[in-house]
This record gives sequence, C-alpha cells and structure tokens, in this order.
Amino acid sequence: MILESGYGAGVNGWLRVQPEIAKTTRVCSYDRAGYGFSDPGPLPRDGAATARDLDQALDAGGLEGPYVVVGFSAGGLYSRLFAARRPGEVEGLVLLDPTVERVAPSPAVDGLQSLRRTVSRCLATAELDPTPPATDPRWSGCLPRRGTPAEMTRLRPAEAWRNQLSELDEIYSDTSAQVQRLGTLLHEVPIYVITASETAATSPTVGYGRGQSVWELEHLRLALSSDRGFQRTILSSHQVPADRPEVVVETVLAMVTALRAGKPPEPLPVSETAPPEGDAAFPESPR
Repeated sequence: MILESGYGAGVNGWLRVQPEIAKTTRVCSYDRAGYGFSDPGPLPRDGAATARDLDQALDAGGLEGPYVVVGFSAGGLYSRLFAARRPGEVEGLVLLDPTVERVAPSPAVDGLQSLRRTVSRCLATAELDPTPPATDPRWSGCLPRRGTPAEMTRLRPAEAWRNQLSELDEIYSDTSAQVQRLGTLLHEVPIYVITASETAATSPTVGYGRGQSVWELEHLRLALSSDRGFQRTILSSHQVPADRPEVVVETVLAMVTALRAGKPPEPLPVSETAPPEGDAAFPESPR
C-alpha cells in the first residue's frame, strides 16, 4: 500500500494512520521531491513528474505490486496519475477529500493565491544571503514549530521552496490537464472517495431544500467514474488523516480485505451527514 500526501505535507501527515494499517498489510509513505528528506527534483513539479518519481522510487526499492494507493487532497490527483502508469498493478484507490481536477485560466484565479503568497515569502527568505537561522521571524509560517534540527535544515534550501511553489502552480494547470486526459482509463479500478464535511460546507449547494454540496457532487462523480466506486461524507475538517484516522483505517482495510478475497469492494457506510431515513428532501444517491 502507498500513502500519497497532500500539498505541503510529507510522511508526518500519516502518523495516526500508517501504524494501524501496517498491522494488516505492508504500507509505504514517502516525501515527494523537495519535502522532508527527499532532494529537490527538476522543475516543473507537475503530477506527471510526481507519478514518475514514485514509479522510479518503487523500482529502486524493489517494492513490487499489486498496490492500493491512498491519496489525500492533491495527492488524489497524483494517485490517479500513478495508477495510470501501472495498469493492472494498482488494484484500488482510496481518496481522502481529494482535489478535483479543473484547469484555471491563470494562476491569478485558481483560488490558491493566499497559499502562493506564503510559499513565495518562504522562498524569498531562503534566497537571502546569508540564510537566516531557523529562529528568525522571517521564517514564520514556513518551518514546523516542533521540527527536529535535521528537518529544519532540510526545509531551508531555496530549491525545496521552488519545488513546492512549482507544485502549487501546476495543480490547476498541467496536473489537472493530465488527469483530465485519463478519461475512462481507470474505470476498472475500484475507488473509495471520502469527503470532509467542513470542506463540503464551503462550496455552493444545488437542488431543492438544503440542497447538496457541489464538492460532494464532484466527489460522487469521481467515484462513479469507476465501475465499482463509492462516496461517503464524514464529519471532519479537510485534514481527514489527522481528524478521523479511524475512518481512514477502516476504509482502507475494507478495500484491502475485499481485494485479497478476490471480490469487489462493498459500498461504504452511509454518510455521517445523511438525513434521517425517509426524508424526501434528500433522496439516496445511486451509490
């Protein structure tokens, strides 16, 4: 099993999940290029580059499939691109509040401006000569509050911040375009999609009565792109692996158990935000 982190996160984001999954199956998390203890990679850092790096890292480590890939946030995009590189080897996807592909006409309107300003400021600090010490207030919001000395050292080079800025700029441009080009390529790969209630609440709603979140509908569309896909909304912030690790572990192991038995995965439990049974304002989704 492979754990693919969200933007700006590395292996530490799985601390509440990985040990529990490891009791049942072999599981691997890793730092993408420019994160943690991984060296920066060549630009641009789009989804194709990330999937290629993972492909090569698995080969170098002698870690053979089949795989179930768990992708969180932007990691959901990278997981799907990796699955397309390994047809027949990726047997299941579990996507946690995944980023949904869309191509923005320009970075100025992609909705990531605030995050981009922060990363750009961190890059500007890293480019200073001499580089300020980790305790310098100019690093505020850039370095982990409780990071080890080794982690602080690895996060300070400008190349690492250029990697992160490039990755951010590519999410709603080339990375999204690459995922869109997959079309129905992954329709035979079972998919579980977990939606975070707090993320869903930030998007517009459609339909009568209280309506349904567009974010949930996009995740349902993603689930239905598979011949065996299911979507479930849980009570959580976007940080699903940290907020609801028990749901992540339960969902992942349900996928693993089914695949080991040679069976298609079962439908996910009812959404935690589902209305009382019989409420006509909220018809059941097809899956």
